[in-house]
This record gives sequence, C-alpha cells and structure tokens, in this order.
Amino acid sequence: MSEIATSFGINEALKELGIEAVNSGTSTGSEWLSGDNHITSVSPVDNSEIAKVSVTTREDYDKVLDTASKAFKHWRTIPAPQRGEIVRQFGDELRRLKEPLGKLVSYEMGKSFQEGLGEVQEMIDICDFAVGLSRQLYGLTMPSERPAHRMFEQWHPLGVVGIISAFNFPVAVWSWNTALAWVCGDVCVWKPSEKTPLTGIACQKIAAKVFKENGLPEGISCLITGDYKVGEYLSEDERIPLVCATGSTRMGKIVAQTVAKRLGKSLLELGGNNAIIVTPDADIKMTVIGAVFGAVGTAGQRCTSTRRLIVHEDVYDEVKDALVKAYGQLNIGNPLDTNNHVGPLIDKEAVNNYLNALEQVKKEGGNIIVEGGVLEGKGYESGCYVKPAIAEASIEYKIVQNETFAPVLYLLKYSGDLENALAMQNGVVQGLSSAIMTTNLREAERFLSAEGSDCGIANVNIGTSGAEIGGAFGGEKETGGGRQSGSDAWKAYMRRQTNTVNYSTELPLAQGIKFDLD
Repeated sequence: MSEIATSFGINEALKELGIEAVNSGTSTGSEWLSGDNHITSVSPVDNSEIAKVSVTTREDYDKVLDTASKAFKHWRTIPAPQRGEIVRQFGDELRRLKEPLGKLVSYEMGKSFQEGLGEVQEMIDICDFAVGLSRQLYGLTMPSERPAHRMFEQWHPLGVVGIISAFNFPVAVWSWNTALAWVCGDVCVWKPSEKTPLTGIACQKIAAKVFKENGLPEGISCLITGDYKVGEYLSEDERIPLVCATGSTRMGKIVAQTVAKRLGKSLLELGGNNAIIVTPDADIKMTVIGAVFGAVGTAGQRCTSTRRLIVHEDVYDEVKDALVKAYGQLNIGNPLDTNNHVGPLIDKEAVNNYLNALEQVKKEGGNIIVEGGVLEGKGYESGCYVKPAIAEASIEYKIVQNETFAPVLYLLKYSGDLENALAMQNGVVQGLSSAIMTTNLREAERFLSAEGSDCGIANVNIGTSGAEIGGAFGGEKETGGGRQSGSDAWKAYMRRQTNTVNYSTELPLAQGIKFDLD
C-alpha cells in the first residue's frame, strides 16, 4: 500500500468494507463465485494496485441469473412497504459505513473525498426516497363507460433488472436504480465499471448482509464483473426485461439496439455536452462559482459537467477575466486531501482524450486562454493529473460538438437576444443538463419554456451539475431519453396493467357494440 493510501487510512477502510487482496467479482448475494481470470483495480491517485477481482464467466453468469430469477418469485410476493423496510436497513448500513465507502470511492475513482462522501450520501438519500415510495406505488381509477363496471390500473414488478454503471459515479447511480427497483419488487444484477470494481464489491457485501439478516433468499442483489463482454450478457439475455445503462452514447446505442432486438426495455443515461448561458443580467459572482465547479468538479468527469459557457458579448470580457483568475486559484492533487479542488483523471486513456481535445481545438482555430497539460513531479506520479483548461471557441467546431470527459471548458460568445444563445445551446446532439444565469424573470421563464432549453435538466442561477435525487434525472436526444432517481421514475421498473371488473349481471360491450346470441 502506498504512502498516500496509508496516511489517509485506505487500508482500514478496505478492511471495514471486507475488501481483500484478491476478490471474487461474481455474487448471488452472500455466495461468491471465483473465476480464473482477474482484473486489477489501480488507483489514479498514485498508480497503486489496490486489489484484484475475478471476472465473471459465462457459466457463473447463468448461475447468477438462475438464482435471481428464483429470488424474484419470492421477492415480488412481499408487500411493498415491507420491501421498503429492507431498503431502510440498507440505508442505515450505508450511514454506518459512509466514511470508509466514501474513501474507497475517492481512492479508486479519483474524485475528492468530499465528493466521495457526497456520493454515498446520495445513496442514503435515494434509500430514504424509496422507503417513502414503497407506500406510494399508486395506480389510477378511471370511470367506465359501461354501467356497474370498475376500471383501474395497477403496477406490477418487472422481474430481473440489469444495471450497467460507469466509473465516474461508481456507487450512486447503481443505488438510484437499485433502491427503486427493490421497492418495486424487482431483483437486480449489477455490472459495475471494470475501472472501479471494488466499490461494487463493497456495496454488494453491504446489501448481502442486510438480506441475510432478514432471512431473504439469495439473488435479490447480484454482482457480475468484467468488461463490455460481460455487459453483453445482460443486454442479450431474454430473462432480463429491463437493462439500465449509464455511460457513453456509443455504448448506449449498442445496448439499445441489442435490447430492442429481443423487444426488451432499456433505460439509458448517456453523454452530456452541457452549457450555461450567461446573459447581460447575470450575477457574475454566482456565474463564476457555478461555471468553475461545473467544469472542474470530478476533474470534468461528470455527465453533467459544464462543457460550454455561452456568454453575451456585453459581459464576455468580464466573465472571461473572472474565470481566468478563478482557475489560477485551483489546487490540483491528491483528492483525499481536502485542500485540493481537482483530482486525477481515471486513467491514461482519459488523459490522451484530454490532450487530443486541446490539440483539436487549436487546429480548428480556437484560442487557449488557460493552458492545459499533464502535471509531473512529486504527487503526480500516476500521470493522470491534468490542468483544467479554457478555450475560446465556436459552436461550429467539431470538437465543441462532442463530449470530452475531462476538464476542458469552451467559451463561446453570443450577441443579440436570448434566441441566439438558445440556438447555440441546443445546437448539439446531446441533451442532458443546461443552465442560464440571469436576474431577468422573462429570460428565465423563456429558457424553461417549451421553446427554450431542449435538455432533460434546465436550471436557473445554478450550474449544470449537482442534481438532487428528488427529481427525475436524465436527458433527451443522444443522452438516451431515460429517467432515473426521483419523481415518477419508478414507473420504468414496473409493468402497467389495466383492469376492468364487471359487478353486474349483464355483459355490456364497450363502445355500445351489440352481440346477441339469441
């Protein structure tokens, strides 16, 4: 274990979470299956090997699915409020283990310790939300056109839900799906990112403890581990009615097509190319705070990270100067040290994508106003620490049209009225998150109208990142159209059934149709 890991108590955190030097990556609950092939979890913080994890074999995958399918038959019969009680207990275990799990998230993924704790808090919050939801899985009652008939709808569990999550939020997004799916009566099979497998193992151990203590069968919470090939097991499996996938648009298109071929359902949360519009009536101080955190938080590796800042020409220079000054105050380094604002990128591939983006914006004519680059020397030995960069660019640039999962912010100038800014914001294929900075009520309401932002998330006077679990999370266009977390996102995890009860002695037909047999 490295000096950094030792000084920040990573060993103790791993021990408390049950992580060993070599771990099984396949679990039906409390039963763990070990394969011959392994992947290694390496921390981007200091390039240290944390632990090894076995990859799920096809044979073990089938055992997992068989176990999950059997567990569903029992789990769906348990009343929803009782399922909510199990989720409540899971949330309490997360409260107890918040600090060690937050440390593991930070060390394995590279985000700041504060963000790691915040991610675990999101898990706790969605558990609380799901507990309340377990008593609110409401259907509707509709008036029937036929006398002495009652018509209503109800919601039933779907079955086995497959979950594919990304490295940048290694535990929170899984919990968004899982907590809701559990109270809805589904069982879950989770494939965490192969870049952050240990957080998946830790969560599975926590969940398995709760289910075992309540005398529930294996298979309600399952884990599989590996690369995209293991993910294909889920998307191709006809036993899985719903696949929830978070990641790149490229990945999402493959999953969607594969699941659609078997007429399954997919819930997708994919790429974002998020913008903040800054009007002449913006509060500049608030704007800078929102833009800087949105662009550099998690080293620009959030799907809601701010990629584009669309600034009116009247305040462009003021905003530009304030941003340059703010970037000069950023501390980059070990994310477990709370004095640092920016940690590392996840791996060398991400670093190369970052460098390629900076090179491309220069080729297309952009002007780099805050220089980027890879940091070297003591504390940066992993080679994954980069400088957050800002480039003056144009919406027409190809690189601006694409999402770069790194701290690169494109500064775009607009003139005229808000319509021009909206055209620039909406002029990309992604549609996840958006924001406007303005104290003008008319501009704010215009931004939120049907003719305004075309994104699934639209904020006024806050940035593009930092969504709360109470609202449905997701976006439009190439972001996939799915919704996770709050509001009525629970409906994605259930099947709707329309029911009609005839309590008369006659059998009248709908639409007044006559069908006499006399």
